[in-house]
Amino acid sequence: MKAKAQKIGDGVYWIGVLDWDLRTYHGYTLDGTTYNAYIVFGEKVAIIDNAYPGKTEEMMARIEDAFEQEGRELKVDYIVQNHVEKDHSGVLYDLYKKFDAPIYCSKIAEGGLKRHYPKLEGADFNIVGTGDSLDLGGKTLAFLDAFLLHWPDSMFTLLAEEGILFPNDAFGQHLCYSKRYDHEIPEAVLMDAAQKFYGNLITPLSKKVLNKFEEIIELGLLEQIKMIAPSHGQIWTDPMKIIGAYQDWATGKAAEDKVTIVYDTMHYSTQAMAHEVAEGIMAEGYDVEMFFLHEDERSEIVKSILTSKAVAFGIPTINDFPYPSIGDIIYYLKGLHFNRTGFKRPAVTFGSMGGRGGSVEYIANELTDCGFEVLDQQEIYYVPDEEDKATSFELGQKLVQEAKKLEL
Repeated sequence: MKAKAQKIGDGVYWIGVLDWDLRTYHGYTLDGTTYNAYIVFGEKVAIIDNAYPGKTEEMMARIEDAFEQEGRELKVDYIVQNHVEKDHSGVLYDLYKKFDAPIYCSKIAEGGLKRHYPKLEGADFNIVGTGDSLDLGGKTLAFLDAFLLHWPDSMFTLLAEEGILFPNDAFGQHLCYSKRYDHEIPEAVLMDAAQKFYGNLITPLSKKVLNKFEEIIELGLLEQIKMIAPSHGQIWTDPMKIIGAYQDWATGKAAEDKVTIVYDTMHYSTQAMAHEVAEGIMAEGYDVEMFFLHEDERSEIVKSILTSKAVAFGIPTINDFPYPSIGDIIYYLKGLHFNRTGFKRPAVTFGSMGGRGGSVEYIANELTDCGFEVLDQQEIYYVPDEEDKATSFELGQKLVQEAKKLEL
């Protein structure tokens, strides 16, 4: 295979993989992604991260091209593994076997890599963390612990001379473009993808994001960062754009005058209620993003919630329990802990039933466990009449009135 490496700095190349065909990952919809990896040439040569299993051929083609561009013999001296997850480590054993180069990673990563790839047992692992560095001869890689951003093993690597931060999954986006830089694609597309990535993967770690920023500032590293080269998506040539966005998402400052409504329906009764709730919200001056679970999926819902000040859930009842699609999104939200993004979003629940009921209350309790502040509930018998619809309208109004009290 032939593939070209892209130079992104003095002696620094992107040697990643384009996964054009991927459509789902992490319970998340996408239109392809990149597995970004990088190679740094000093007197010695280091590879930083790699790609999903089965992607060795494409990555090796780019590595060979980078050496050709540099006019150097094909010899890698070090392998840096910032993160264990298979989309960034799946080529590790092949690289180690070919180059017989020591692997630099966190202590937790060493154990995780050996569990994923038993053939690495006995490999030359070098444990590094905050304060450690690797001299390549004219180039210096400085390491920074980033545990739980987003796995327990994660770390960042900074190329000191160029000011390029390699943060693995942090600051990424699931995008697959032939262009590598942030400014080479529409900004709305870029930031939408970054928001979706944060909402679905980084939300529960929001407090750790803020703590890491404080640490970076205290270490005097923030002003050194000139470029952020994540392991998915576009490379940030304007680091403060994504750093500022992460701060806003982590603190709730990005929340808009908007409510996310999520509902499903069996015979259109809960749907009719959802539409009335939306009318009440709009009457109070807020925008609505509506998600119908017959068609819409969880990762887009989560992206919307991240920039909403409130949520509403419409729940039909089947066999005296909430409709299964509602359970899917609820269990997904439980792991995201949206209350960690600076505030508890007010919420309401509503729905139709034909028996003993209770689903609306059941989901209200579940939403409380997910980190939302449930204000009110409405459960109706079979089909909403005009009085029921008026109550749904008022439910939307009440939700916005409470959201307007938030101090963000």
